[in-house]
Parts: sequence; C-alpha cells; structure tokens
Amino acid sequence: MSQANEILFIASLLVLVSIFAGSASSRLGVPFLLIFLGFGLLAGIDGPGGIDFTDFGLTYTIGSAALAIILFDGGLRTKFGTVRLVAGPALGLATLGVLATAGVVAAATHWLTDLNWLQSFLVGAIVGSTDAAAVFFLLNVRGLALQKRVSGTLEVESGINDPMAIFLTMACVELLRLGQPPANIELAVQFLVQMLGGSAIGLVGGFALVTLFNRVPVAGGLYPIVAMAATLLIFSGAHFLHASGYIAVYIAGLVLGNRRHRGAQVVLRFYDGLSWLGQIVMFLLLGLLMTPSELKPHILPGLAVAGILIVLARPLAVALCLLPFRYTWPEIGFIAWVGLRGAVPIFLATIPVLAGVPDAGVFISIAFFCVVASLLLQGWTIGVAARLFGLELPPPVEAPTRTDIDLGNTLDRDIASYKVEPGCIAMGYAYAEMPLPRRCRIITVIREGTVMDRSKLERLETGDYLLVLAPPEQLFSLDRLFALPDKGRRASAPGDEVFGEFVIPGDTLIGAVVAMYGIEVDAKFHQEPVGAFIRHRLRHGAVVGDRIRVGPVEFVVREIKGNRIVSVGLELEPEEHPVIRRFRKLLRLS
Repeated sequence: MSQANEILFIASLLVLVSIFAGSASSRLGVPFLLIFLGFGLLAGIDGPGGIDFTDFGLTYTIGSAALAIILFDGGLRTKFGTVRLVAGPALGLATLGVLATAGVVAAATHWLTDLNWLQSFLVGAIVGSTDAAAVFFLLNVRGLALQKRVSGTLEVESGINDPMAIFLTMACVELLRLGQPPANIELAVQFLVQMLGGSAIGLVGGFALVTLFNRVPVAGGLYPIVAMAATLLIFSGAHFLHASGYIAVYIAGLVLGNRRHRGAQVVLRFYDGLSWLGQIVMFLLLGLLMTPSELKPHILPGLAVAGILIVLARPLAVALCLLPFRYTWPEIGFIAWVGLRGAVPIFLATIPVLAGVPDAGVFISIAFFCVVASLLLQGWTIGVAARLFGLELPPPVEAPTRTDIDLGNTLDRDIASYKVEPGCIAMGYAYAEMPLPRRCRIITVIREGTVMDRSKLERLETGDYLLVLAPPEQLFSLDRLFALPDKGRRASAPGDEVFGEFVIPGDTLIGAVVAMYGIEVDAKFHQEPVGAFIRHRLRHGAVVGDRIRVGPVEFVVREIKGNRIVSVGLELEPEEHPVIRRFRKLLRLS
C-alpha cells in the first residue's frame, strides 16, 4: 500500500511541477514539451530524482493510449473543409514523404555510424514521421495565424503519417529478428490493411459514436467519458483487426467533430485537458526511460543524424511531395522546417527493445537526439520561420467571451451567451437595426440582473448579457459583432505586411485596377472581378494570404467568404522575394 501511495505522490508531483515550470519557461519561448522531457530526465536514474524506470512495455502501452487520445482530439478540431483542401498533399507526405525521409536518413546513418544498411533504415523509419502531439501543440499554443493550406497540410499530415512509420519500423524489426524479409506482396497487403482498414474502422466508429450520443441520452458529465472509452475501444479494436488504430481514432474524431451531437462543447473542453495530460505523461515517461550516462557515446552521431534529418531529408521529401500540387517555395520551405519530431520517434524506438533486436539502445539514443534537436531548433523558431517565409497572417480580432449552451441534435441551432464589453461593435447600432447574421435571434437581454423588455430597448449598454439563438456555423460572425473593433492594432503588427499596402474589394473589375494603378493586363480580363481573376491564376483553392504577381504588382487574398474572395490587398513594389524581404527586415531589427 505504501508503495502505491509513493507512486501516486511522485507521479502527481512530477505532473504539477512540470506544468508550472513549463508555463514559466514559455515566456522565454522554450517549447513546453522540452520542459516535460527535461523533468523526466531529472527525475530519472541519473538525475536528482534517482528513479530507476526501465519498463519499456509499460511505456509502450501508456504511450499508445496517450497518442490515440491526442490524435482523436486533433481530429475533433479539424474541419472537413481543411481536409478536402489538403488531402492529396498530406497523403503524399504521410506515405511517400515518410519513405523518402527514411531513405535519406538511412544513407546518412550508414555513412556516419557502424550500422549496416538494414539497421540504418530502421533508424530512418523511427524518425521518419512528424509528431502529431508536437505539431498540434506547437502550432496552436503559439497562437500563430497561418495560411489555411499550410497549417492544414501540417496538421493532417501529422495525423495520418504514423502508420507508415510504424509499418516500416515493424517490417525492419521483423527482418532483423527473423533474418529473412517477408514477400513483397505480403508487405503490400499489410500496408493496405493498415491504411484502408484503419480508415474504414474510423469512419464506422465515428458515425456509431455520433449515433450513440444522439440516440442514447446520458448524464451530461458522462459524454466525455463515453468519448474517451470509445476512443480507446476504436484504437484497440483496429489493432485486433491488424489495422491502424492511429488512423482509426483520427478519422473517428474527424467525423465526431464535424457532426452535430449532444455534449459537443463538454467533449471538446474535456479533450483539451486530456490531450494536454497525454502529452505531459508521454514526455515525462520518455524522460524517465532515458539514461543520460548511456547516451554519451551516441552524442555526435545522434546530432549528426538529426542535422541531416532537419536540413536535408525533410526538405527533400517535402519538395518531392508538394511541388506537383503547385505549392510555392515559401510554403514548401516552412512545411519542411516544421517537420517536428516529438515523443513518437522515442516511442517507436522502444519496439526494437521489446523485440530483443541487438544493439537496440543505439536506436533509442539516436531518436532521443533527433527529438531534442527538433524541439530546440524547429519548435523554438516556428514564429520566426513563419515571418521569414511570409506566411504569418495578422492575428484575428480577439473573440469576445462566449458561453455556449449545447442543444444537441434536437435543433439545428445552439444558444450563445455574450457579455457586452465597452466599445464593442454591437454598441454602435440601434437595437432594432443590429446586423445579426442569418437565422440568428436574440432571445434575452439581461441588464443589472433584470430581464429587459426587448420591444422597448433602444441600444445595448456595457455589462448587458445576451442569449442568442444561432446556428453553429454563424457563431464566428456573432463573435465579430460582439468583439472590440480592430482599431488599436499597430500597422506593423506581425503579418500585416503580408496583405500589401492597399485594399480593394474582390468584386472590383480588373479594368478599374488597370486604370487606377497603370498595370498591364490583357484586355479580355478587364471585365472580370479581381477575386475571380486571382482564382483562375492560382490553379488551386484560394486561401487567405495567397499571392499572384501581375507585372510590377502583387495581388494578395485578404478575406474569403464561402468560395468568394471578398477583399484583396495590393503590393505595389514587390521587388524582392518574400523570404529575402523578411530576411532583410530581420537584419535591420537585430
């Protein structure tokens, strides 16, 4: 009993200290995940904590469950529209990209170490995929506003590329253990079963979960528990059927997050905290598992492999996969740089240890240095890279405080509660003339604890509380109505320069722009709106921040509603490439 209490005390203390230390260090820009890993090392056998933890099996089991929860949460927060926009590129990166990365890393490892070709390829397979936990966390916690095509590609890729890395790792481990490779046709069948089977199970599980939520009422507090149990059931069930549990839970989360169901708000909030806990536990455990004294012989080769991975293997793989989809060089450069490695490579490196592969310690040591180098170099510089490549957008208008009342599937609308802040946009209108979005209706206005007669209201006042009945898709428009006007933001705020010097409506005719700014455009386009002209030139779905050059000027997409470009920026003197322009600005600031 005392041992159980001791374990609970140490585990809870580690989690609490890591969280508060991470919060303090984040002010210096240090990646949270690195702090968790560091505290695990300090608590381990070579640190002040002195905890002798070598249970690779337990680490693998807990890591699998934590990664499943993180991937499910990532799916919950990914919109179908984003997946449709980047499905092809993300799938290419998740398959061919992982294979290409593994191949380049294998060649470098074979040259830098005494490992044979098969062992070297195993190293490449272990570090070949980006880490969903690191990507989801570092892109979102920094509050970066990126072009949707770029952020979507990174998030969807990291959500679906683990099966390829796991497949390659398992194949190499089996070959090293048994001494003979399985037949090519057998490998192909295994891979298809992993990918297609995981996708099918995820779709079935996701729709089953939506049906369960809507047809079987339970206490409100139990919806998150049902979701968590279903996540682990889908994950483990997929593995029982030899399919990919990681793809299954990601797709199940994607389905649940894009369908109306009871308990949507409470599930999202619960999974926000649960995914944080999963990341903390994964990195603490992996830190505990590592023995720094055993890492010393592998420092130089580990860092050398990490350098090859970051500056050569990942960029080559990204360029190979994204150039056919007409991604720009700045987009390719940024996506290549944000090939974050987190807990997954160390987690995969436990597989050869559990399988009894000779020299398994080499694999986990090299994986450790790749993870540390990635978090330090790439994780610490995401914001700088976004500005350097010209892909950071201006921060959105700060949303007002909103409380949602989920009505489940009984109606196609929810109730949102707002507090009227001083100077918010809604206060500039008479109550009867307030421009509410379509199908939205104010049902209650509460002032100083009293429900007001709406028929006698002239204007809203500071401190009023409103209950608004609205479709979920209109909540963002409502947020803008009750937000503060964007007058105070500096013109030099990060990302402002991305949108150019002047703003024109998307329905402005090209002929009018030609007459106003003296640019040369073929006369047959003069009666075409600027927005449509940009779409035709892009040859892919437009996203905010897209640029096209016409003679001496550049058009920049500022705002999109539905499928229509409604606002365009104009850059009159884009002499330099965006990367060079931002590099020169950074030099002037330093």
